[in-house]
Amino acid sequence: MDSVMAAPDAPPQAVVLVSAGASHSVALLTGNALCSWGRGEDGQLGHGDAEDRLVPTVLSGFDAPGIASVICGADHTTAYSEEELQVYSWGWGDFGRLGHGNSTDVFTPQPVKALQGLKIKQIACGDSHCLAVTMAGEVQSWGRNQNGQLGLGTTEDSLLPQKIQAFEGVCVKMIAAGAEHTSAVTEDGDLYGWGWGRYGNLGLGDRNDRLFPEKVSSVEGEKMVLVACGWRHTITVSESGTMYTYGWSKYGQLGHGDFEDHLVPHKLESLKDSTISQISGGWRHTMALTSEGKLYGWGWNKFGQVGVGNNDDHCSPVQVHFPEEQKISQVACGWRHTLALSEKKNVFSWGRGTSGQLGNGEIVDRWSPYSALAQCLTLFYEETQYLIFAIYTLPSY
Repeated sequence: MDSVMAAPDAPPQAVVLVSAGASHSVALLTGNALCSWGRGEDGQLGHGDAEDRLVPTVLSGFDAPGIASVICGADHTTAYSEEELQVYSWGWGDFGRLGHGNSTDVFTPQPVKALQGLKIKQIACGDSHCLAVTMAGEVQSWGRNQNGQLGLGTTEDSLLPQKIQAFEGVCVKMIAAGAEHTSAVTEDGDLYGWGWGRYGNLGLGDRNDRLFPEKVSSVEGEKMVLVACGWRHTITVSESGTMYTYGWSKYGQLGHGDFEDHLVPHKLESLKDSTISQISGGWRHTMALTSEGKLYGWGWNKFGQVGVGNNDDHCSPVQVHFPEEQKISQVACGWRHTLALSEKKNVFSWGRGTSGQLGNGEIVDRWSPYSALAQCLTLFYEETQYLIFAIYTLPSY
């Protein structure tokens, strides 16, 4: 251990979840605290200014109670207060992605008034659009819509959340947002895609856009339970834990051992003996977590975002190793960096680091979680709040 900052009688706070955007990162901590780090030019960090942060910094001015989730878009962020039944958003406001009825950038969390009072099950943020699934299985969407990614039947941007009427009578379980496309799974296990489809990323067997959600028929008999979107590819997992990918694969991000696009969901044979419990898609890379806590990555790796100690692209899954073989409980892909949370509540980061998005106080890329591990601890005082690190330097493999 190189350095530890500590203070007497300061209770550590556990990290609950992490999320990653284009060049920024966020975390939800126990004690209802949010922290953020990385690029802040558009207000996506929520600190009231446009400064980058090289280490996680608590949003001291945000005191909404009962925060249940925090999700990054490319250059904006959303959070949901379960206690207030209120969605908050901040960051780059272009195309109405914040849902505030305008295109203004916002530098501190502000309520999305159109969603007030809704019980939200999940929020998904893409490059420039967002969606929210209610506990009743309805879907609201807002933001950029040039390819129909909002599912409203038009290509007009929406500055305010609108209900996707095409899902009337359908109970949506989970939603995922890519750069310009959207995918969903229903409580019945059906898979849908809409928006930009040029690389087959909608899974509908062609390269056409869709303005409304359309059911993917090529996985008949398989009930889907998870879905995630990369920039222009899609990942889904069946009830049995089997993983499928489709869409753009120029950098091997589909994981099938080649660089060929797939226009319909294609089973990932290399992980067929693993039960996949969580998935995440980056700009051009993919991560998958197994029920045993093992993490695999593949795809574009120019900045080490796959986390396997090199910067070679990988067209098949490669296991990511952690100190003491810690089991991973959550993974989040940014555009060019990746975050992981271990069962021991340690936060790992790797990949692009030039905006401070790795949170280790540096502005360099890291090819492996071993290179510089930041174990997040939080100290709270009556006058101030800040996040500190125990920095470990570990050998790269």
